[in-house]
Amino acid sequence: MTINRGIISRGDNNHFSNIAIGANAQASAPSVSADSASEADQWDLGIVTILSEELRSVIDELKLTRHKKPSGLYFYEGEHLAPGATLRVVATQTQSQGQRSTMAALENLRRYYRPRLMALVGIGGGIHDTHARIGNVIVSTDVVYYESRKINPRGDTRRRGEHRQAPAQVVHAVNAYFADHGTPARINGRMTAHTDDHYEVYPGVIGSGEAVIADRASEIRTYLTTYHEKVLAVDMEAGGLSQYWQENSVHGAANPGWIVIRGISDNADEEKGHSHHELAARNAAHVLSQLLPYIC
Repeated sequence: MTINRGIISRGDNNHFSNIAIGANAQASAPSVSADSASEADQWDLGIVTILSEELRSVIDELKLTRHKKPSGLYFYEGEHLAPGATLRVVATQTQSQGQRSTMAALENLRRYYRPRLMALVGIGGGIHDTHARIGNVIVSTDVVYYESRKINPRGDTRRRGEHRQAPAQVVHAVNAYFADHGTPARINGRMTAHTDDHYEVYPGVIGSGEAVIADRASEIRTYLTTYHEKVLAVDMEAGGLSQYWQENSVHGAANPGWIVIRGISDNADEEKGHSHHELAARNAAHVLSQLLPYIC
Protein backbone atom coordinates (compact mmCIF):
# COMPACT_ATOMS: atom_id res chain seq x y z
CA MET A 1 0.00 0.00 0.00
CA THR A 2 1.32 3.46 -0.91
CA ILE A 3 0.79 6.36 1.54
CA ASN A 4 1.19 9.94 0.36
CA ARG A 5 1.78 12.63 2.96
CA GLY A 6 1.98 16.28 1.98
CA ILE A 7 -0.14 19.32 1.23
CA ILE A 8 -3.27 19.21 -0.86
CA SER A 9 -4.33 22.47 -2.46
CA ARG A 10 -7.72 22.94 -4.02
CA GLY A 11 -8.88 26.24 -5.48
CA ASP A 12 -7.19 29.39 -6.76
CA ASN A 13 -6.74 31.39 -3.56
CA ASN A 14 -4.25 29.28 -1.59
CA HIS A 15 -1.12 31.01 -0.28
CA PHE A 16 1.71 29.26 1.58
CA SER A 17 4.81 30.73 3.17
CA ASN A 18 7.50 29.57 5.62
CA ILE A 19 6.57 25.88 5.20
CA ALA A 20 8.90 23.11 6.42
CA ILE A 21 8.30 19.40 5.80
CA GLY A 22 10.18 16.51 7.41
CA ALA A 23 11.18 15.22 10.83
CA ASN A 24 13.93 17.79 11.43
CA ALA A 25 12.58 20.67 9.39
CA GLN A 26 12.14 24.10 10.94
CA ALA A 27 10.20 27.06 9.69
CA SER A 28 11.22 30.58 10.57
CA ALA A 29 9.73 33.98 9.95
CA PRO A 30 11.28 36.07 7.19
CA SER A 31 14.14 38.17 8.48
CA VAL A 32 13.88 41.96 8.67
CA SER A 33 17.12 43.88 8.26
CA ALA A 34 18.08 45.83 11.35
CA ASP A 35 19.23 48.52 8.93
CA SER A 36 15.74 49.26 7.62
CA ALA A 37 12.44 50.38 9.13
CA SER A 38 9.76 47.88 10.08
CA GLU A 39 6.18 48.28 8.94
CA ALA A 40 5.19 49.64 12.36
CA ASP A 41 8.10 52.07 12.71
CA GLN A 42 6.81 54.93 10.57
CA TRP A 43 8.05 58.49 11.10
CA ASP A 44 5.96 61.61 10.59
CA LEU A 45 8.19 63.76 8.38
CA GLY A 46 11.23 63.12 6.21
CA ILE A 47 13.15 66.20 5.03
CA VAL A 48 15.53 66.37 2.07
CA THR A 49 18.08 69.17 1.83
CA ILE A 50 20.70 69.80 -0.84
CA LEU A 51 23.25 72.29 0.53
CA SER A 52 25.00 72.22 3.90
CA GLU A 53 23.44 75.61 4.74
CA GLU A 54 20.00 74.08 4.21
CA LEU A 55 20.67 71.05 6.40
CA ARG A 56 22.23 73.14 9.15
CA SER A 57 19.23 75.48 9.14
CA VAL A 58 16.79 72.56 9.52
CA ILE A 59 18.92 70.99 12.29
CA ASP A 60 19.03 74.26 14.23
CA GLU A 61 15.35 75.11 13.76
CA LEU A 62 14.03 71.66 14.71
CA LYS A 63 16.79 70.71 17.20
CA LEU A 64 17.79 67.50 15.39
CA THR A 65 20.71 65.24 16.35
CA ARG A 66 23.01 63.23 14.10
CA HIS A 67 22.66 59.46 13.72
CA LYS A 68 24.78 57.13 11.61
CA LYS A 69 23.34 53.93 10.20
CA PRO A 70 25.40 50.73 9.93
CA SER A 71 25.35 51.30 6.17
CA GLY A 72 27.34 54.52 6.70
CA LEU A 73 24.50 56.92 5.86
CA TYR A 74 23.91 59.92 8.12
CA PHE A 75 20.49 61.11 9.22
CA TYR A 76 19.38 63.80 11.67
CA GLU A 77 16.53 62.88 14.00
CA GLY A 78 14.35 64.66 16.50
CA GLU A 79 10.92 65.18 18.00
CA HIS A 80 8.76 68.24 17.56
CA LEU A 81 5.90 69.08 19.89
CA ALA A 82 2.66 70.00 18.14
CA PRO A 83 -0.83 70.49 19.61
CA GLY A 84 -1.97 67.06 20.73
CA ALA A 85 0.99 65.17 19.29
CA THR A 86 4.73 64.61 19.36
CA LEU A 87 6.02 64.44 15.79
CA ARG A 88 9.06 62.39 14.82
CA VAL A 89 11.15 64.20 12.24
CA VAL A 90 14.23 63.11 10.26
CA ALA A 91 16.38 65.02 7.77
CA THR A 92 19.05 64.04 5.29
CA GLN A 93 21.23 65.68 2.64
CA THR A 94 21.65 64.59 -0.96
CA GLN A 95 25.07 63.78 -2.36
CA SER A 96 24.70 66.37 -5.09
CA GLN A 97 22.29 68.81 -6.69
CA GLY A 98 19.66 67.64 -9.13
CA GLN A 99 16.67 65.38 -9.57
CA ARG A 100 18.51 62.03 -9.57
CA SER A 101 20.33 62.51 -6.27
CA THR A 102 17.09 63.77 -4.73
CA MET A 103 15.25 60.59 -5.69
CA ALA A 104 18.06 58.49 -4.17
CA ALA A 105 17.81 60.45 -0.90
CA LEU A 106 14.04 59.96 -0.85
CA GLU A 107 14.50 56.24 -1.29
CA ASN A 108 16.93 56.18 1.66
CA LEU A 109 14.35 57.96 3.82
CA ARG A 110 11.71 55.49 2.76
CA ARG A 111 13.96 52.51 3.52
CA TYR A 112 14.99 53.59 7.00
CA TYR A 113 12.09 55.73 8.24
CA ARG A 114 9.01 55.33 6.02
CA PRO A 115 7.88 58.96 6.62
CA ARG A 116 4.22 59.83 6.21
CA LEU A 117 5.20 63.11 4.55
CA MET A 118 8.30 64.15 2.59
CA ALA A 119 9.47 67.75 2.40
CA LEU A 120 12.06 69.42 0.20
CA VAL A 121 13.40 72.39 2.17
CA GLY A 122 16.00 74.97 1.19
CA ILE A 123 16.73 77.71 -1.31
CA GLY A 124 15.39 78.59 -4.75
CA GLY A 125 15.61 81.26 -7.40
CA GLY A 126 12.74 83.75 -7.63
CA ILE A 127 11.26 84.59 -11.02
CA HIS A 128 8.39 86.78 -9.86
CA ASP A 129 9.39 90.39 -9.17
CA THR A 130 6.65 91.11 -6.62
CA HIS A 131 6.29 87.90 -4.59
CA ALA A 132 9.68 86.24 -4.87
CA ARG A 133 12.09 88.85 -3.57
CA ILE A 134 15.21 87.69 -1.73
CA GLY A 135 14.37 86.35 1.74
CA ASN A 136 10.73 85.56 0.97
CA VAL A 137 9.55 81.95 1.17
CA ILE A 138 7.47 80.01 -1.36
CA VAL A 139 5.37 77.09 -0.11
CA SER A 140 4.50 74.82 -3.00
CA THR A 141 2.19 71.88 -3.55
CA ASP A 142 2.47 72.28 -7.32
CA VAL A 143 5.54 71.51 -9.44
CA VAL A 144 6.11 72.07 -13.15
CA TYR A 145 8.99 70.00 -14.50
CA TYR A 146 10.15 71.89 -17.58
CA GLU A 147 13.04 69.75 -18.84
CA SER A 148 11.10 67.44 -21.20
CA ARG A 149 11.27 68.84 -24.73
CA LYS A 150 11.45 68.08 -28.43
CA ILE A 151 14.20 69.65 -30.52
CA ASN A 152 13.11 70.12 -34.13
CA PRO A 153 15.23 71.09 -37.16
CA ARG A 154 16.52 74.66 -37.33
CA GLY A 155 16.72 74.88 -33.53
CA ASP A 156 12.98 74.92 -32.89
CA THR A 157 12.61 73.61 -29.31
CA ARG A 158 9.20 72.73 -27.93
CA ARG A 159 9.04 72.11 -24.20
CA ARG A 160 6.62 69.63 -22.73
CA GLY A 161 5.87 70.60 -19.17
CA GLU A 162 4.88 67.99 -16.60
CA HIS A 163 2.60 69.40 -13.89
CA ARG A 164 2.04 67.48 -10.64
CA GLN A 165 0.15 68.43 -7.51
CA ALA A 166 0.62 67.11 -3.98
CA PRO A 167 -2.10 64.91 -2.43
CA ALA A 168 -5.32 66.66 -1.45
CA GLN A 169 -4.71 66.42 2.30
CA VAL A 170 -1.42 68.32 1.95
CA VAL A 171 -3.07 71.03 -0.17
CA HIS A 172 -5.81 71.40 2.47
CA ALA A 173 -3.18 71.66 5.22
CA VAL A 174 -1.31 74.43 3.38
CA ASN A 175 -4.56 76.27 2.73
CA ALA A 176 -5.32 76.10 6.48
CA TYR A 177 -1.89 77.57 7.29
CA PHE A 178 -2.48 80.57 5.05
CA ALA A 179 -6.06 80.96 6.32
CA ASP A 180 -4.62 81.33 9.84
CA HIS A 181 -1.55 83.42 8.98
CA GLY A 182 -2.81 85.44 6.02
CA THR A 183 -1.68 85.55 2.40
CA PRO A 184 1.04 86.49 2.39
CA ALA A 185 2.05 85.26 5.82
CA ARG A 186 4.79 87.33 7.42
CA ILE A 187 7.92 86.25 9.28
CA ASN A 188 10.98 87.95 10.75
CA GLY A 189 14.44 87.27 9.33
CA ARG A 190 16.11 84.22 10.87
CA MET A 191 19.68 85.57 10.96
CA THR A 192 21.08 87.82 13.70
CA ALA A 193 21.85 90.64 11.29
CA HIS A 194 18.35 90.52 9.83
CA THR A 195 16.06 89.94 12.82
CA ASP A 196 14.38 93.32 12.28
CA ASP A 197 13.66 92.54 8.63
CA HIS A 198 10.25 91.24 7.65
CA TYR A 199 9.67 88.72 4.89
CA GLU A 200 6.63 87.28 3.21
CA VAL A 201 5.46 83.71 2.66
CA TYR A 202 3.42 82.89 -0.44
CA PRO A 203 1.78 79.77 -1.84
CA GLY A 204 2.91 79.21 -5.41
CA VAL A 205 4.13 76.90 -8.14
CA ILE A 206 7.75 75.74 -8.42
CA GLY A 207 9.42 75.28 -11.80
CA SER A 208 12.01 72.51 -11.70
CA GLY A 209 14.66 71.25 -14.12
CA GLU A 210 18.35 70.54 -14.50
CA ALA A 211 19.54 74.04 -15.37
CA VAL A 212 21.02 76.65 -13.06
CA ILE A 213 19.30 79.80 -14.32
CA ALA A 214 21.32 83.02 -14.11
CA ASP A 215 19.81 84.98 -17.01
CA ARG A 216 16.73 87.17 -16.70
CA ALA A 217 16.15 86.77 -20.45
CA SER A 218 16.32 82.95 -20.26
CA GLU A 219 13.77 81.20 -22.44
CA ILE A 220 13.12 78.84 -19.53
CA ARG A 221 11.83 81.74 -17.44
CA THR A 222 9.66 82.88 -20.34
CA TYR A 223 8.30 79.37 -20.84
CA LEU A 224 7.45 78.88 -17.15
CA THR A 225 5.66 82.20 -16.71
CA THR A 226 3.72 81.53 -19.90
CA TYR A 227 2.91 77.95 -18.89
CA HIS A 228 1.53 79.04 -15.49
CA GLU A 229 1.41 82.60 -14.23
CA LYS A 230 1.80 81.44 -10.61
CA VAL A 231 5.25 79.91 -11.09
CA LEU A 232 7.10 81.99 -8.52
CA ALA A 233 10.45 80.22 -8.19
CA VAL A 234 12.74 77.61 -9.73
CA ASP A 235 14.91 74.82 -8.36
CA MET A 236 16.70 71.67 -9.51
CA GLU A 237 15.09 69.05 -7.24
CA ALA A 238 11.30 69.42 -6.87
CA GLY A 239 10.69 67.56 -10.12
CA GLY A 240 12.48 64.53 -8.66
CA LEU A 241 10.35 64.71 -5.52
CA SER A 242 7.07 64.81 -7.44
CA GLN A 243 8.28 62.05 -9.80
CA TYR A 244 9.27 59.82 -6.89
CA TRP A 245 5.80 60.26 -5.39
CA GLN A 246 4.15 59.55 -8.74
CA GLU A 247 6.06 56.32 -9.29
CA ASN A 248 5.32 55.10 -5.77
CA SER A 249 1.61 55.90 -5.97
CA VAL A 250 0.95 52.18 -6.48
CA HIS A 251 1.48 51.80 -2.73
CA GLY A 252 -1.80 53.62 -2.13
CA ALA A 253 -2.28 54.87 1.42
CA ALA A 254 1.32 53.97 2.28
CA ASN A 255 2.64 56.47 -0.24
CA PRO A 256 3.70 59.63 1.62
CA GLY A 257 2.55 63.09 0.69
CA TRP A 258 5.01 65.84 -0.27
CA ILE A 259 5.62 69.56 0.00
CA VAL A 260 8.29 72.00 -1.23
CA ILE A 261 9.46 74.99 0.83
CA ARG A 262 11.92 77.36 -0.87
CA GLY A 263 13.50 80.46 0.57
CA ILE A 264 14.45 82.88 -2.21
CA SER A 265 18.23 83.34 -2.34
CA ASP A 266 18.48 85.03 -5.74
CA ASN A 267 16.38 86.20 -8.67
CA ALA A 268 17.67 83.70 -11.23
CA ASP A 269 19.48 86.49 -13.05
CA GLU A 270 22.97 87.83 -13.69
CA GLU A 271 23.42 88.75 -10.01
CA LYS A 272 22.90 85.17 -8.84
CA GLY A 273 25.40 84.24 -6.12
CA HIS A 274 25.84 82.65 -2.70
CA SER A 275 25.59 85.67 -0.42
CA HIS A 276 21.94 85.10 0.56
CA HIS A 277 21.98 81.30 0.93
CA GLU A 278 22.05 81.38 4.72
CA LEU A 279 19.19 83.86 5.04
CA ALA A 280 16.99 82.03 2.54
CA ALA A 281 17.70 78.60 4.06
CA ARG A 282 16.93 79.74 7.61
CA ASN A 283 13.70 81.45 6.56
CA ALA A 284 12.61 78.27 4.78
CA ALA A 285 13.39 76.12 7.83
CA HIS A 286 11.43 78.50 10.05
CA VAL A 287 8.37 78.30 7.79
CA LEU A 288 8.65 74.51 7.87
CA SER A 289 8.45 74.59 11.69
CA GLN A 290 5.32 76.78 11.45
CA LEU A 291 3.74 74.35 8.99
CA LEU A 292 4.39 71.17 11.00
CA PRO A 293 1.14 71.25 13.02
CA TYR A 294 -0.77 71.56 9.74
CA ILE A 295 1.02 69.19 7.37
CA CYS A 296 1.82 66.32 9.79
